[in-house]
Amino acid sequence: MASISSSTNTAFDVPTLVSQLMAVERKPIDDLNTKISSYQTKISSFGTLSSLISTLQGSASALSSSLSKTTATPSNAAALASTSDSTAVPGTYSVNVSQLAQAQNLVAAGQTSSNTAIGNGTPTTLTFDFGTISGGTLTNGIYSGASFTSNGNGTASVVIDSTNNTLEGIRDAINSAGMGVTATLVNDGSGTPWRLALTSTESGATNSLKITTSGGDGTLDNLLAYDPAGTQNMTQTQAAQNASLTVNGIAITSASNTVSGAIQGVTLSLQGITASPAALTVARDATAMKTAASAFVDAYNALATQMKSRSAYGLDGANSGTLAGDGTLRLMQDQLRGIFNTPATGGIMSSLAEVGIAFQKDGTLKLDDAKFDTALASNFADVKNLFASPGGFATRIASWAQTTLQPGGMIETRTQSLNRYIQQYNDQIDRLEKQMTALEKKYTTEYTNLNLLLSRMNTTSTFLTQQLLTQQSSDK
Repeated sequence: MASISSSTNTAFDVPTLVSQLMAVERKPIDDLNTKISSYQTKISSFGTLSSLISTLQGSASALSSSLSKTTATPSNAAALASTSDSTAVPGTYSVNVSQLAQAQNLVAAGQTSSNTAIGNGTPTTLTFDFGTISGGTLTNGIYSGASFTSNGNGTASVVIDSTNNTLEGIRDAINSAGMGVTATLVNDGSGTPWRLALTSTESGATNSLKITTSGGDGTLDNLLAYDPAGTQNMTQTQAAQNASLTVNGIAITSASNTVSGAIQGVTLSLQGITASPAALTVARDATAMKTAASAFVDAYNALATQMKSRSAYGLDGANSGTLAGDGTLRLMQDQLRGIFNTPATGGIMSSLAEVGIAFQKDGTLKLDDAKFDTALASNFADVKNLFASPGGFATRIASWAQTTLQPGGMIETRTQSLNRYIQQYNDQIDRLEKQMTALEKKYTTEYTNLNLLLSRMNTTSTFLTQQLLTQQSSDK
């Protein structure tokens, strides 16, 4: 009689099986995520291009501005410093400084201590007026026969009382008031060494001081009252005066040692007296212009290189640029090429090559320093027109960059379009994810139930096998 052998049905590994099935089911979601990643890469690429276009815009504007820059160089730097702006007229000027502007200094009688109370503390108002001292004579810091005329800018006051009636307190009260007077303490090393020194914060002859007191403390009046035309309880150690100079022989006075307007577009900073006239040379800033041109070339090359690499197609589509085939990038490239291929008008020069900025075989620009310098020196007006006129290259590129980058411009419009695609794909993914959750639950339930069925079948099979084996044994 044939023998009967038992066979075992193996249960499914439900988690693994469901995971494998879901991997197949999730393929549409994976495809959508791939598309989202691609669009996010495109958005990032446009962000990089935006930054490079902004740099190009700034360099183009800086190049236009540099063509108006000038330098002002004095022959006697110890006596004169200077700066100039775009309105300065190139040329050489003769500057002779005979007197520097200075502020008036006054000093009070010495005291034995800087922190001992002066007077009885009765509130006393110190009033400061500013004006011009005229006529009279000055002997040992004291005027006789002089007059004082207020400059009309108003007076300033501070109150001294029992809380601040020391030299230190008076100093601090005056300085805290910020009224155009600086107070300091000086120790002269004598038996009464502490002296209060006052200086007008503004130089010039119209900023001399007159100090009056009102209140009940006569001690403060005796210490600080000062009227150049009357009682002078303080001593002048330096008179207020204007700066005196000549420019090309024309006499000029200034209340400050910083003189603007004497030479158009030039600010002079007087440092000392000149023994002989100093030459001030105003010239176009060729160094700044060449630096700006070099920065412009570098900015264009950085942008052009990125545009080229991101729009490139690889062999059979492999290793293509992140924006290969993108219509917006292609339009931007066409517009930029159009600017460079359109001649400038209004001057003799019409192309960048005429000033030493030329395209290379790889599509980048190169600056010929020597040719650029020669063009600046020999035909500056046309060089300026070539770049900075309404139809100049720098002007047109800056305008193109602004239009491209502005809200509603090409880059923002394209980025918004890509973001809409991303949102649509994310919405699809959300819907599919809900389906995947239900499907995964369905697969898990079905294969779990199948395992239970297989388990019951195994149990039945085992029982029948045992019964048959028992019967065979009894038959023997």
